[in-house]
Amino acid sequence: MVQSETSPAAVAAPPAAAKIPLSATVAAVLTMVLWASAFVAIRHIGESVRPGPLALGRLLVGAVLLLALVAVRREGLPARAAWPGIAGMGVFWFGLYMVALNWGEQHTDAGTAALLVGSGPLLVALLAGFLLKEGFPRPLLAGLAVAFAGAALAGASGGDGDTALIGVLLCLAASAGHAVGVIFQKPALGHASPLQVTAYASAIGAVACLPFAGQLVDDLGNASAGTWAGVLYLGVLPTALAFWTWSYALAHMSAGRLGAVTYIVPAITVVLAWPTLGEFPSALALAGGALCLAGVGISRRTPRSATPAADVPQPTPARD
Repeated sequence: MVQSETSPAAVAAPPAAAKIPLSATVAAVLTMVLWASAFVAIRHIGESVRPGPLALGRLLVGAVLLLALVAVRREGLPARAAWPGIAGMGVFWFGLYMVALNWGEQHTDAGTAALLVGSGPLLVALLAGFLLKEGFPRPLLAGLAVAFAGAALAGASGGDGDTALIGVLLCLAASAGHAVGVIFQKPALGHASPLQVTAYASAIGAVACLPFAGQLVDDLGNASAGTWAGVLYLGVLPTALAFWTWSYALAHMSAGRLGAVTYIVPAITVVLAWPTLGEFPSALALAGGALCLAGVGISRRTPRSATPAADVPQPTPARD
């Protein structure tokens, strides 16, 4: 498949056989732990801060820190060719994803949300089929069917029927926002540093969420010190640090390899949510989430007769 250098889908990735630096592996693992903790924090803070304002609050904190670091390191503005990717990442991943996830976690527990958001690679593969003309191989269609069954099972796992379904749909919408965002992010890393991409994308995401500014003032004006601390935590660690380390890892390894690491996030989330929130997904929710991840695995299988590409854009499950 030939891709235009200026296309948002163009990917400048290292060869599949390239040696991955230890620093990239450490960055990937750190990102997974911080994103898993974010699912728990969002679930807790969501009782005091509404979805849109919560997204804006953490993005403002993250953007200020990252842009300050850009200034300290004197990295300046990214190249013009990077801006379409940065803008797409900011709107879809930092904007749509965060609002939808915050909203979805008001209707489902943190562990189930993490499991559902794990369907991200399937959505990316579907986008690649339409936008990149990569087609729809049988493993992809089979994986999609399995993941759809898993999402349906998770939606019927408990709680009020309509409420559970809304939570599932919102988490899937968040996963879709992540998928589109990474399609934009990967090529941007070929024209700008990981810090530049993350900093300016977070700033664009914050601008996209500015309509929630009035609600943010109202919510935080009546919030406890713990809520303020939670918003700051989300902005500093799962946003500023984790998205930077994610960009760093993605710049040094293929999206497919990075995808293998992200499957630990739902497990970490469940472990963290159990003692802190007193939540544990129901048996049906666990089964449904497992089917979602199984569908992802099936969709990523390469037919024996096919030659795998060095780095087809198959970004990993979205993590907050």
